[in-house]
Amino acid sequence: MKGLTSSFICSHFLFVLLTSVALDTITTDKPIRDGDTIVSAGEFYELGFFSPGNSKDRYVGIWYKKILPKTVVWVANRNIPLNDTSGVLTLRPNGILVLINSPNASIWSSNLSRSLKNPKARLLDSGNLLISDGNDRDPEINFTWQSFDFPGNTLLPGMKLGRNLLTGMDWYTSSWKSADDPSPGEYVNRLDSHGYPQLLVLKNSSIVYSSGPWNGIAFSGSPNNKPNTYYTFEFVVNQHEIYYKYEIRNVSLPTRVVINSAGVLEHLTWIERSQSWFLYLTAQFDNCDSFALCGPYASCNINNSPPCECLSGFKPRYPQQYAADWSSGCVRRTSLHCNQDGFFIFTGIKMPDSRHSWYNESMNLEECKKLCLADCNCTAYSNLDIRNGGSGCLQWFGELIDIREFSQNEQDLFVRVAASELVSITDSDRKRRRKRTTLIAVISVVVATFILSFLAWFSFQRRKRRTGSENGDEDMELPLFDLVTVTSATKNFSSANVIGEGGFGPVYKGILPNGQEIAVKRLSTYSGQGLQELKNEIVLISKLQHRNLVKLLGCCLEEEERMLIYEFMPNTSLDYFIFDPSRNTSLAWENRFEIAMGISRGLLYLHQDSRLRIIHRDLKTSNILLDSGMNAKISDFGLAKILGGDQVEGKTKRVIGTYGYMSPEYAVDGKYSVKSDVFSFGVIILEIISGRRNRKFHHLEHHHNLLGHAWLLWNEGKALELIDGCLEESFSESQVFRCIQVGLLCVQKLPEDRPTMASVVFWLGNEDMVLPQPKQPGFFIERNSMESTESADEGCLTYTGSLTVLEPR
Repeated sequence: MKGLTSSFICSHFLFVLLTSVALDTITTDKPIRDGDTIVSAGEFYELGFFSPGNSKDRYVGIWYKKILPKTVVWVANRNIPLNDTSGVLTLRPNGILVLINSPNASIWSSNLSRSLKNPKARLLDSGNLLISDGNDRDPEINFTWQSFDFPGNTLLPGMKLGRNLLTGMDWYTSSWKSADDPSPGEYVNRLDSHGYPQLLVLKNSSIVYSSGPWNGIAFSGSPNNKPNTYYTFEFVVNQHEIYYKYEIRNVSLPTRVVINSAGVLEHLTWIERSQSWFLYLTAQFDNCDSFALCGPYASCNINNSPPCECLSGFKPRYPQQYAADWSSGCVRRTSLHCNQDGFFIFTGIKMPDSRHSWYNESMNLEECKKLCLADCNCTAYSNLDIRNGGSGCLQWFGELIDIREFSQNEQDLFVRVAASELVSITDSDRKRRRKRTTLIAVISVVVATFILSFLAWFSFQRRKRRTGSENGDEDMELPLFDLVTVTSATKNFSSANVIGEGGFGPVYKGILPNGQEIAVKRLSTYSGQGLQELKNEIVLISKLQHRNLVKLLGCCLEEEERMLIYEFMPNTSLDYFIFDPSRNTSLAWENRFEIAMGISRGLLYLHQDSRLRIIHRDLKTSNILLDSGMNAKISDFGLAKILGGDQVEGKTKRVIGTYGYMSPEYAVDGKYSVKSDVFSFGVIILEIISGRRNRKFHHLEHHHNLLGHAWLLWNEGKALELIDGCLEESFSESQVFRCIQVGLLCVQKLPEDRPTMASVVFWLGNEDMVLPQPKQPGFFIERNSMESTESADEGCLTYTGSLTVLEPR
């Protein structure tokens, strides 16, 4: 009897468990038809078919289970509604969730990162729909798809707004067209990653609202929206992802952030007592939240009439129009004189638009000021994080826009003005800021004294060295290694430690006393071009920090030596693997694709996201180094150029680069731009796919280079024949095809036809995107067959006027 009872209990428990799973889960043999629903385990959310408002169209969506009227928080088929009730949501054996209409056609489906053996789609109490392997012990982490990655007009607790820098996933919300139509409307709320990230609301492509930068507690444009007894907020910026999200402390309290059809962000909370949604907060308070309403260097105060007013030290650009139209903003009363300028302090304001800003998390405020003062293009600075007395550095470049008064904001803004403007502060301002001004003056004297002392020391050292004057002050930001340490690390520059050589001289492997491996680039005494390259790398790479750029650890400038110290790359360079038949098999397609992604992200940083806009000009496989994890690191910035301000291209009479990687406009006319690097990247990605060098490539049926061969295959519908034979079946056809298409788009003849690196990164990371068709590549001409048998692997082209010579690199 006892055994019978136990058996009954176990059977009953198993039945309850299976029933519970079935209530919140879609399986391959349990689709959802119109009229059926699944409900999360805690009965917070429900998924099924619905018709919005007065519409008769049918959609698959997720809504609150216990709230009436029905409040939808996510819609699957936003763009393609069903016109009857015959729809079926089914889970295919490979793990793809598909919505099928009456003709049995798929009108919506989830994407797929990997095939599953026992797929299940489960609705969680967070409102997130997850697809994972039913055999997985932790399906909420090891999922292949989630609805949270594809928000509609609603941001739920735990959802992210931002971007995954590794996968290219872009999380944003977009308004419904109307209460009857959930298709994307005119407004989008997304995290903009230009400069220091901030949230933007855009109407089509025009910005209508900015949150201002994050200050460690809240966005400066939403000072009231900070951690409290109900909510926590998180803002993350790292090498993997940039995002903002919020959580609710009481999970039983329904809450949501919606961008409505008018573009207003509303934070809503459900009040059980009144059975209604309570408007907890709106992002846009009043007209002062209209983006850049008052124009440059002006602040908005809704209590004033007119609401706009110039910042101290500035005057209206057009005084006769200031009462009616402030869109032109203000201009300086007194011109700047760079390092003789000073800073006004503004408190209780929203920080300016940060799209043209730069930041550093480790600097303190004094270091931030010093750096800003030394850069004539820096117009303002502030602490990055206001917590615990303040930390980090945030600097603005160009005009300051979208400022408004917020007495609740605790972040100080230091705006650059001419020194003479500092004496024109009003009596009230003087009293309020006397202590701070005195402190700034004292610190300025200390800093000036330090700089003068350092310059005196540097001048003395320069006289000691015969060529010291050629280094200038460009190495001041780098740690200095003493000659004894470097000599010991490289075993007295033993020839056995040489790992490479270029126009600058040899590169040695070394080991520091603490065990760290380093690479030492040593300028040869016989080098001509190498000295300029060395100086250029000191200027550029010391200011750059990115996971896909080689890290410069310091330099050694003792006696006659000129050396740069880098992190050591144990797997040498990309060309070492892909062009060697004995080693190319060790580089699987997965590795090659990640290397291509790494290069693209590094270039995107150089072109768009770094403090300086940098053109590499010598991008090639031998300049792509690989660390122990086979991660790509762009190296060798000796030929790189900086584009300043709004400059988009430059021109040189001395063309220096490497045959096979240079764009047509650079090789022929000396014009370089970000699109020159895009061309080089296109060559590299085609070389990664094929395992063949562009210039050394030859074919029995034609005399085109690798680009021409790829173009011929593309037009014949045989693009996949380009792939390296050693990869066999270990590659994804769709991924390879997409990479070939991206490569051909990058090497198009005209610069304006080539994509930006932002587009390239996005395309490579999103297989669902439809790409444009490529046009004919540059240098698509047949050449003499003898050219493909040259003995030199690569040559460096130097062009001055009409003179062309080859130099080894």
